[in-house]
Amino acid sequence: MNRLQQILESGNEVFNHVPFPMMLTTKEGIVLWWSREAEKTFGYRADEVVGQFYPFIEEEKSAMHKATWDQVLRSIDPIRFEDFLLHTKQGEEVPVSAVLKSLTIDNERCVMFLFEQYNSTITNDTTGAQELASIKNGLDQTFMLTYIDEEGLIIYANDLFLKTSKWTPKRVVGKSFWQLFPPGTGEMFANTIWTSLKSNRVWQGSVEKITKDGETYWVEMTAIPVTASSNDTMYYCILEKDITEKKRLQTHLEQIAYVDPETNLMNRHRLEYIVSNFIEEKRHFSFVFLDIDKFFTLKDMHDEDSETTLLLEFAKRMKMYFQDSDIARVGVDEFVVLTPLSEWFIQGFLTYLKQHPIYIRNTAIPISISGGITRYPEDQSTFLHLMKASNATIHKVKQDGGGNIVSLSKSTHQALSRKLTIEKRLIEALHHKDLQVYYQPQLDVRSGSINTVEALVRWEDEVLGTVHPNELIPIAEESGMIHDIGTFMLEQSCKQAAIWQKEGRPLKVSINSSVREFRDHNMVKKIRQTLEKYSCPAHLLQIEITEKFALEAEAEQSIIRQMRLLQQDGVAFVLDDFGTGYASFRYMQLLPISELKIDQSFISSIMQQEKLQKLVHGMIQFGKSMSIRVLAEGVETIEQFELLKELGCDALQGYYIGHPVTSDDLEQTISSKNS
Repeated sequence: MNRLQQILESGNEVFNHVPFPMMLTTKEGIVLWWSREAEKTFGYRADEVVGQFYPFIEEEKSAMHKATWDQVLRSIDPIRFEDFLLHTKQGEEVPVSAVLKSLTIDNERCVMFLFEQYNSTITNDTTGAQELASIKNGLDQTFMLTYIDEEGLIIYANDLFLKTSKWTPKRVVGKSFWQLFPPGTGEMFANTIWTSLKSNRVWQGSVEKITKDGETYWVEMTAIPVTASSNDTMYYCILEKDITEKKRLQTHLEQIAYVDPETNLMNRHRLEYIVSNFIEEKRHFSFVFLDIDKFFTLKDMHDEDSETTLLLEFAKRMKMYFQDSDIARVGVDEFVVLTPLSEWFIQGFLTYLKQHPIYIRNTAIPISISGGITRYPEDQSTFLHLMKASNATIHKVKQDGGGNIVSLSKSTHQALSRKLTIEKRLIEALHHKDLQVYYQPQLDVRSGSINTVEALVRWEDEVLGTVHPNELIPIAEESGMIHDIGTFMLEQSCKQAAIWQKEGRPLKVSINSSVREFRDHNMVKKIRQTLEKYSCPAHLLQIEITEKFALEAEAEQSIIRQMRLLQQDGVAFVLDDFGTGYASFRYMQLLPISELKIDQSFISSIMQQEKLQKLVHGMIQFGKSMSIRVLAEGVETIEQFELLKELGCDALQGYYIGHPVTSDDLEQTISSKNS
């Protein structure tokens, strides 16, 4: 048996890494070799077992049923035995399963035993052992399964793994865990997994692997450290599910989602992803937005095939000129180039297009483009800001006739950035109700008392500072948030008017509204519900509209109908900024207007210009002829005050009467004026 002993000794280094008890016997059952793990499990040292008939099996069962033993010796395939009990040197029962494989070494027939031990907590529970065996079999049939020793060498691989990876048992056992991953990023993933396992942590995730032939495949992997009762790691179990087809489908769907089908350029979604990555990496680049001038006119001059040819040829020229740059199609005739190239080179694309015209049916197409260059991070700092700045630039270029690629000034970019920041922070301010309402008093000339106040929105932001209404309102209208501001002002004004009435000081509150709000067919319902919610009488609410509102309302019966319904409830309508809008008085007949406000631009210079005095006097007389109350705003001096009283104004508003103040500070203003 010298030759056999040499083989066993040379194989010790491998076999002793296997995390299962193992032994090798003669065909008569005499132990030839006893593994280190077997010593740990059964308590017998190798010198106590080698040369003996295995003493840990009950004597009456030691023959293992001669017929079964003969079957093992004759079989060329491993044979598995489930759920039987062995005994340790101390006499404790150990529930195990075993795999027996006969083999011939140096012309001697031998049998290799590999025991799988069940957890000691169920030593006397054969039902529990059976459950564990069932779970293991289920995992074995469902997942690709490999065991790795503490040095990262593969010691076991099941049939599903072998089938997918195209390895054979003989070739894969002893291979390094890292050899199963593609070079480069795959090995980096392997290092991450190995670090988790060595830290006794489970690792889960999707990972790319390679077969024996170098083909890639994808798995959903769970890597688990398997520990003994002493918390020492015995081996690592790798469970894998093949997700290659799922990954291919995902890649295909991503391609559909991220690629423009007509030009094969990336689309807006992919562009946003790329820009976000560039920003995260703090890479400097120019965001070049290009728009084909008069594209739809060119399109109408040709058929559909010609349109496709035009787009493809334009995309081809972009790729040729902006080599090594990222190019996207973001609209029908709109494109974006991400490039580190200088501004003068980008503008050279105009000359390049003239030198390389696009031909359709042998006819050169007179194509020109409008473009905008926005730099990151010098000009703008987010994808949304880059897009909005580009749209503003293109708009300016087209207003100037098109056919040019320009960049905006630093001050213009700063203004754009502030506008976009206002939009963003306004959403938060509305959500947290950070806006404030200030009230500016209006003096009734006949009684000399204040019986009406105008509600004005004020916003003090910790980032932006003071945002004045003339800056806030246009942005709110453009972004659609004017509805939210309108709702906020309506709620606060009705609530405050109701409080003042309960305190015995009934003050009318005048709020500003936009035509957009009245295009909502539920506007009457919303106002009525708000008045009811705060028990505010309708006659304490006034709604101010502009001449632009009035002109648009004139053509929309639904708006006129809503205004009349509110008037019937007691709500009054005031025509604000009178004299600055459209020279049309038709709406004075159609709309239920009860008051005119002469704009402050007429009042500011009224003492210096006699013509202005006559004009204002005419406005006042016009209002009186229509039985409409007239108020002048922007009154800042006593001279203006006295003149407007003399001209017959019904009410006055301005800094001379009182500044906009909070509801708490308004009482002092009213007291001083009414006294």
